[in-house]
Amino acid sequence: MNPDKVVVTCALTGVLANRDQCPWVPYTPAEIAEEARRAHEAGAAVVHIHARTDEGGPTYEPGVYAAIRREVEECCPVILNFSTGGLGPMEGRVAHIAQVRPALGALNMGSMNYAKYSAKRKEFVFDFVFENPFRDIAYLLGVMKEAGVKPELECFDVGHTNSVWPLLDKGLLKRPLQFSFIMGVLGGIRATAENLAAQAREAPEGSTWEVIGISHEQWRMVSAALALGGNVRVGLEDNFYLDAQGTQMARSNGELVEKAVRMARDIGREPATVEEARRMLTLEAPW
Repeated sequence: MNPDKVVVTCALTGVLANRDQCPWVPYTPAEIAEEARRAHEAGAAVVHIHARTDEGGPTYEPGVYAAIRREVEECCPVILNFSTGGLGPMEGRVAHIAQVRPALGALNMGSMNYAKYSAKRKEFVFDFVFENPFRDIAYLLGVMKEAGVKPELECFDVGHTNSVWPLLDKGLLKRPLQFSFIMGVLGGIRATAENLAAQAREAPEGSTWEVIGISHEQWRMVSAALALGGNVRVGLEDNFYLDAQGTQMARSNGELVEKAVRMARDIGREPATVEEARRMLTLEAPW
């Protein structure tokens, strides 16, 4: 990776965040596009998107993703990254990838306990098993390969990162790989600089990677990734706040990107343009 450039991704909506938690979470294609514009103008080269219904529920409808793509492309030239994460049949979770064909498709690289615990209430807010067996991962990768969409490998732990080797051997993945290291989810790897460095070392040589710090861990992990030469992701999907204490809520995705860009520039790194990000992520190569 170019140590002087950093690809900033903005996760605009998520699948769980709602307006009761943060009034500025976008739902409709027009709202998502407006947030994409704000993020791009602040310095983001990539936007990660989960489609939502107009009422805010999750949807995998290809028509909604197509509307989002049209709206975003009218606003700005940012790179599109669509999610495949969630529940339901594999065919439904990936149809929008095959039909709308974003530049990047994010997919989860392993199964795990996925939970949130309230120390104050002494109980789990939610608690379930997030299933992503190799057969499902292989199916998603096959669809992405056929559609010419580069996979972004979402890894919640070191074992997920090491799951790439049989997939490379089968020809479902090809180098250079792009990773997202998700840090701070209960059931996954803890959000520490040491753990992020370990994840980066486990990635095959020549890979690119970004960090996703969840909730109050976001800014600590952005700082660690910037120091290690990696890329970063921020956005209302992952964190609502501009401070680590959770007292200053961002009023847009753009505000979160502005802070990440400021942190990068403070240590001598510059946000990559869309064109630079395409080269750094090897998106011009056929997939």
